[in-house]
Order: sequence, then C-alpha cells, then structure tokens
Amino acid sequence: MSAPPFTAPPRSRRTNHRAPASRRAPRRRRTADRPRRSVVLTVLMGLTALYTLLPLAWLVINATKTQKNLLDSFGLWFSGDFALWDNISQTLTYDDGIFVRWFLNTLLYVVVGAGGATFLAVLGGYGLAKFDFTGKRAVFATVIGAVAVPATALAVPTFLMFSKMGLTNTPWAVIIPSLISPFGLYLMWVFAAEAVPTELLEAARVDGSGELRTFFQVALPLLTPGIVTVLLFTMVQTWNNYFLPLIMIKDPDWYPLTLGLNAWNQQASTAGGQPVFNLVITGALLTIVPLVAAFLLLQRYWQSGLAAGSVKG
Repeated sequence: MSAPPFTAPPRSRRTNHRAPASRRAPRRRRTADRPRRSVVLTVLMGLTALYTLLPLAWLVINATKTQKNLLDSFGLWFSGDFALWDNISQTLTYDDGIFVRWFLNTLLYVVVGAGGATFLAVLGGYGLAKFDFTGKRAVFATVIGAVAVPATALAVPTFLMFSKMGLTNTPWAVIIPSLISPFGLYLMWVFAAEAVPTELLEAARVDGSGELRTFFQVALPLLTPGIVTVLLFTMVQTWNNYFLPLIMIKDPDWYPLTLGLNAWNQQASTAGGQPVFNLVITGALLTIVPLVAAFLLLQRYWQSGLAAGSVKG
C-alpha cells in the first residue's frame, strides 16, 4: 500500500509584517537617545533668563534718556529723545573727565590685583596639588577656613593694619588685599590635582627637565581652563569691589568706578548738588562693557581648554 502524497500545511492568513528585532533596534536607540523635554525646567530657565536680562535691558534703555525724560518716562521703554551719545560724551567730560581717571584706577587695580591673585593662585594650587610636605593638611584647613570667612569681617583689621603702615589712601591699600584669593587657590588646587597627571611630570623630570621648566612647559598648558576661570572670578571681584576702597581711600583721584559713580549718585542729596542720574546710569553701562568684552574674549579659551581636557581624560 503506497503512502499518501505529502501536503503542505495551510498558510495562516495573518502575515507578520514586523521587521526583525535586529532592524528595529536602531529605531529604539534613536528614541532613547532623544532628549526629553521638561516644561518645568523650561519655565525655570526662562524665569532665570528674564531675571538676568531685565536689569541689563533697563540699564540700556535708560542710558538713552536725558535727565528730564529719565524721571518722567516709563523705565522699561524709550523716551522721545535718543540721548545715548550725548550722555556718553557728558560722562567722559563731566568734572574735568574724572570718569576716565576712575576707569584707569579700576583698570590698575584689576591688572595688578586680579592678575597677581591669579598668578599666586596658580603657583600655590600647583604646589599644593603636586608636592608633599609637612603641614599640608594644616594648609588645606587654613584655605578652607579662609574661603568661609567673609571679606567684610576682615575689612576693619585690614584697615587698622594698613593705617599703621601708612598705606591708607594709596592704591596699595586696594591692590595688596586683592592679591589674596583663597577661593582661587582652592580652585586651582583641585583643578591641578586632576588636570596634570603625575606620571607626565615624572617623565619630564626623568628627561632632565627642571621644576620651573616642567611647570611652564608641561603643567601650565594643561592648567589653562582653570587659570581662565580663576582670572574671571578675581577680575569680576576686583572690578566690582566697593567696600574695601570705601574704607581705604578718601582721595577722589584714586577712586575706582564703584566709588566714583556712588559719589555722583549722592550729589542729588547734598546741599547745592546737581543731580546727574543720567550720567550715573550711562557710567554704569560703560562700566560693564569691559567685563562683557573680557568674558567674550576668554570664553573660547575656556571652552577649548575644557574640551581638550575631556579628550585627554
């Protein structure tokens, strides 16, 4: 008896059109890699941007107004007369051009004070990070304690000390305290410990390189992002310094911009004083221009240094 002929099983009417799992995986990965949008974070960032930019917008708008329109118009909108260039000209020439003198004084305090503070912070931070010595823990505790102490608490002792040395009412009374930056020292200490490999320094020493040459040719290029960060912090701190010059300097010829603009602002409350609020606002606008320019110029070095450090890591 012969076997019955083979018959293929009937095909299901349902056809699976889904692609294999290996082909669907990239689509799932793309969906997973796509950032999720957060409404809360977007609103918070918008409020932060508004809080940051609103005073700047008020400053720019009111710097275009005359003294009369400044008091008669809405603060967040322009008036009929555009007086920005006239205000800048009057600010630079008012009171025999004292604003230019205040600007040069501030520039002196920043270049010598903030520049010196950055240089000392780089040297100290590198030494504390890469050298072992007796009392290193005590130095660390001292630096942390100095960061926690507010500058206003040291103002009176600093004034008494400088008064005995005869340095008050001189530029050195502002420059010398500005040379010490505990936060900058701590920041460079932490950054140097991570950014400069110890093996690289040992290899340079084995090749016969001295400590100074190793620091300037090997370590210093790796410390560029930290140096720029400390420089920006110390520069802004010295540029906006108000309380220390207030108690140290009485001669208007040595005023920084912060004290000078405050003196102009107080003219309206003195007997026979002429209110120059338009010049105060214009002077404040001119005061922040160098800071904005410094951030824009140093930003590329900051970002490039951070990118290079991430690649090396």
